[in-house]
Amino acid sequence: MAPRAIWSGVVSFGMVNIPVKLFSATHPKDISFNLLHATCGTRIEQKRWCPTDEVEVPWTEVVRGYQYAKGRYVMLTDEDFERLPLASKHTVALSAFVPADEIDPVFHEKSYYLAPDARSAKAYALLLKALGDERLVAIGTITLRKKEQLCALRPHSGTLTLATLYYPDEVELEREVDVGESKLSGREVEMAHALIDLLRKPFEPETYHDHYREALAALIDAKLEGKEELVTAPPSEPKVIDLADALARSVAAARAGRRSGPSSTRRKRAPAAPRRRRVRTSAEKAG
Repeated sequence: MAPRAIWSGVVSFGMVNIPVKLFSATHPKDISFNLLHATCGTRIEQKRWCPTDEVEVPWTEVVRGYQYAKGRYVMLTDEDFERLPLASKHTVALSAFVPADEIDPVFHEKSYYLAPDARSAKAYALLLKALGDERLVAIGTITLRKKEQLCALRPHSGTLTLATLYYPDEVELEREVDVGESKLSGREVEMAHALIDLLRKPFEPETYHDHYREALAALIDAKLEGKEELVTAPPSEPKVIDLADALARSVAAARAGRRSGPSSTRRKRAPAAPRRRRVRTSAEKAG
């Protein structure tokens, strides 16, 4: 099934307009659960209940309300949201072009990708190439899910991606962290750099796995097969040791690991897990 666009509109910069469609670039693979009554195993029903009329309320009668005083609300309908005078509901107006490394990752919220309309392929390709050549990202605003958000467009593998960004007042910039009195020896700093250099390698996302999700799926399978427990390694007790000694041991272990598997550790796929009943994730159920 082809992915469904969640937004369609125009990307504009200067006098250039590029009709595009927006698609989600990420799909969380969390395992979903239902809430059950522990005594009988029945699935719990969650109802929209009005205590005044003592009736269940259908979605067609639900509106959003902003509480301006205790127990007092301003009601807003879908029509109210549609009437908001926001150009960003249908247009991403690019207002600035900035170096990517000037955007702290803490500002990034969610990623999407933009696909060109059939009549806008050339203009899309032009923006894609210009951003890549200049090594810049474009800043604009977009309205998604009844909220206007700052966003950043950047080229990635032949596609324009759009990342929604938090506004400055949504990010905790004042952090109560102070390590000014910590004294580091030259040997500690030198070994820290040595350890980092030994572990330096390209980012290869395919080598990382969600071990929690895999363990949770295995636990569910075990329960389906009548097994109550999984054999797990006992947690190791953390030992408080000297920082310099810990760094020295870490460097030695990293060097030994490099010698034992020189080129085989690079771009080597993890061994396939034994076949078993696969638990469907929430993203797969939705699809």
